[in-house]
Amino acid sequence: MRIRKYAFAAALAAAASLAAACSGGKAEPAGGTSASGAITSAAAPGQAKPDAVALRISDSRLGPILTDQAGRTLYGFVPDKKGTSTCGENCVATWPPLTSRSVVTAGSGTSANLLGKTTRTEGAVQATYGDWPLYYYAGDVRPGDVDGQGVNGIWFVIGANGKLVRNAG
Repeated sequence: MRIRKYAFAAALAAAASLAAACSGGKAEPAGGTSASGAITSAAAPGQAKPDAVALRISDSRLGPILTDQAGRTLYGFVPDKKGTSTCGENCVATWPPLTSRSVVTAGSGTSANLLGKTTRTEGAVQATYGDWPLYYYAGDVRPGDVDGQGVNGIWFVIGANGKLVRNAG
């Protein structure tokens, strides 16, 4: 009986470890900046790493909002100040930062002068827009989803002007 308990516990631990590795639950420094200053690191979990990321403004039930080129909604985190990310290791499992292995560019409807970057505490370089470090929401399943809007009163989509859109839609 005791051996079964240990075997079950070991199997459970192995499964949890595998799930964590596959989910991207722990932030890993995956890059930095290239010689050209390009934002480099990893894409959102569950998505293929794009060759390039172009931000754009997309229509949503909340009005015009910031998305990536695939239409995935981007969010800002109220505790982030002056372009510095405060979403740590546990936070990024639900709110993965927007990072890319190549240059993040200002696409359709966006302003290049609002686009920037910040270095996260683990060393990855994250895109910013209007001084807001950019995040995806793991609960958004399809492009255009805005299910992270207003979560805990501190997560909001970002408008074309680089400001948080605080309306409920």
